[in-house]
This record gives sequence, C-alpha cells and structure tokens, in this order.
Amino acid sequence: MDIVKPIPEGYTAITPWIIGPDTNGMIDYLTRAFGGVEIGRVVGEDGFIGHAEVRIGDAMVMLFDSRPDWPATPAFLRLYVEDADATHRGAVEEGGTSVTEVTHLAFGDRVGRVRDPFGNLWWIQTRVENVTEAEMIARFAEPRWTAAMDYVTSANLFQSSDPALRP
Repeated sequence: MDIVKPIPEGYTAITPWIIGPDTNGMIDYLTRAFGGVEIGRVVGEDGFIGHAEVRIGDAMVMLFDSRPDWPATPAFLRLYVEDADATHRGAVEEGGTSVTEVTHLAFGDRVGRVRDPFGNLWWIQTRVENVTEAEMIARFAEPRWTAAMDYVTSANLFQSSDPALRP
C-alpha cells in the first residue's frame, strides 16, 4: 500500500507565492541570481502564467502572474545560503538593488537585503556562528553590535531607484 505523506516530497511546510506582472522575468531572475531551477509552469490561453514552481536550494517557490488591475504584492523572503556575500553580490549583478549590505548581526547571521527587479525583498543570510541567548543579549550592549542593528533596521525597505516600484 502506498503511504501518502501530508507534505509532498520536495516541499516544506510553508511554500511562498510570488505574484507579479512578469512571472517569466521573475523566473529568469531566480535562476540567474539564486541558482533556482524551474520545475514547471502553466500558461493560460490568455498568455498569463497561472502557476509556476522554482526550486531554490531545498525550498520551492510558487509564482503566478498578477492581473493588470491588481495592486502590487511584493514578497518579503528570507533566503539562507552558503555565502551571503557572494549571493548578495550576484543578486545585485543580475539586476537587483542592494537595500542593506551584508552585515554581521548579534544573533550570528550575516544578513544583506536585495530588492529584485520586480519589487520583492530578499533577506539573504548565512549563519556564521552559534550564539546563545545570553551572548546575544550581552552583545546588544556593545557598540559594534548595536551599530550593525541600527544600520539594518534604519533601511527604507520600500526605497527603490525605480519609481514604479515605490508604494
């Protein structure tokens, strides 16, 4: 007898959707910037992509085209990678805009944020050290760590050089 798993093979408990006006372009960006692999897409008779899936690392991202009269729905996504600096740099080289440079934060991650060409915000992160809660609390009393947190939390997440992407 075939055992049915409640979460299908290749998926995780949460699967994000990215909805935007150019799913084809978004898929191209994901493959170039993050090494994504397109799993498939369904294109309707009207030319709109009704469903697409891209695997990035061990996670699946689903996408579909928004309709012209829909409001913008930018996604905010955390992407853990082996090398946040290299991935951040590559995402910018492929057309993204750096929102914050990769910064070592008190909780043990190096974190940088990139807005992709379609308005979605990517938190690109690498865990570089294991930090206990007590160590993290102590770090927030040190100027180095508070300055790093001030930098990342002061960023305007909606700032973009493209006026069409601003709220």
